[in-house]
Amino acid sequence: MKQLPFAVSFCMFSLLIQSARAGVPPAPSPGVSGGAVPAPPVEELVAEALARTPSLAAMRARLAAARELIAPAGALPDPMVEIVLQDMSFPKWTVGSDQMSMIGPEVRQDLPWPGKREARRAVARAAVASRGADVEQLRRQVAMQVRTLYARVFALDREREYLGAAREMLDMLAATAASRYSAGEDNQEPVLKAQLEASRLGERTDDLAAERATLVAALDRLLDRDGSEPLGEVASLPSVAPPAPPWDELAIAHSPEVAVRQAEVAAAERRVTMARLDLKPDLTTGAAVGLRGGFDPSVTLSFGMTLPLWRKEKQAPLARAADLETEAARADLADAKAQARAEAGRVAAEWDRAGRQVERYRQAIVPQSSATVDAARAAYLTGRGDFLTVVDDFDRWLDARVQLAAREADRYSAWAQFQALAGGTGKEN
Repeated sequence: MKQLPFAVSFCMFSLLIQSARAGVPPAPSPGVSGGAVPAPPVEELVAEALARTPSLAAMRARLAAARELIAPAGALPDPMVEIVLQDMSFPKWTVGSDQMSMIGPEVRQDLPWPGKREARRAVARAAVASRGADVEQLRRQVAMQVRTLYARVFALDREREYLGAAREMLDMLAATAASRYSAGEDNQEPVLKAQLEASRLGERTDDLAAERATLVAALDRLLDRDGSEPLGEVASLPSVAPPAPPWDELAIAHSPEVAVRQAEVAAAERRVTMARLDLKPDLTTGAAVGLRGGFDPSVTLSFGMTLPLWRKEKQAPLARAADLETEAARADLADAKAQARAEAGRVAAEWDRAGRQVERYRQAIVPQSSATVDAARAAYLTGRGDFLTVVDDFDRWLDARVQLAAREADRYSAWAQFQALAGGTGKEN
């Protein structure tokens, strides 16, 4: 291969450094739809996931099923219809010849103690509220997962972009080292180190492609896609900002986990009411018509009630169990609030740290790494530096840009976590 003169290498390397600072268009890689095709906006994917993800569809179906159970919960028991034969000279048939012999239908209807039906409907409505809270919790989790995966793909796509720029820069360095070696101004070690660095860049690129494919597969599961449609390049993330603190109060007020526990407390309290009403006897009524052949028909009316004679072994323990379940539900609610406060504190710390690191990389580390690699490259070209220093500073240059993208993804992921914790209280700028 024909080697480039020092002056040409110097100029091309300088131009490449400047273009890398501004951002270099990446080459297509596996799992990325053709060159200029961008990925859809993240909120478009969120909306698609909320409409199509199978787990959320299953939860919504269960919510609809719970709504259907409200009316049956408070319905009257089905009536009982019987045919009654009273024959005074059985087995001889005496209906119509004996005034006491008769045959006819009898209807019985059980009537729950007043208040029991409404209590059962209240329990069913509480179950609907609990299912609704479950749906909202899962909806937020799905949205958070889509946003987090999108942010991670963004970081990988930016790393792939910088690897492409780094490979071109490394080619310039390798050409310079080869030229100096050919001219007898340096030994072969810089050439071999440039080749080794190029091999490592290739290894890193392949790892990125595999990791990206894994993330896209996870995203396809949430979107209920078959994987035949590749995800385009994620070039940027939305600019977002959380609400003003204190976050812990917002988390407790809007946390889906807290809402689920509140619904469970309400349901447990309704079950306590129902269990106490079960200590009351149920009622029963009945009516029968006796057909007596040539005699006038007879009518029988009845009224009765169940006797809870075994309440100490049956209804009373069930009532105490309901009280204990309510106590447990209230403890779970208190724990959910504590977890919401702790989670809000963790997410706030993640947001603050990521924000500070993004600014540090943008204002200091990235520019400093560019200046450092410029200086090392210039010293090497003039014979005052060694190639190992150039490679080390080149690695730091690449790492600074990769870390900046990772920090930006971390910050967006922290915002996505707060959205899952506190609903729509954060905002996009």
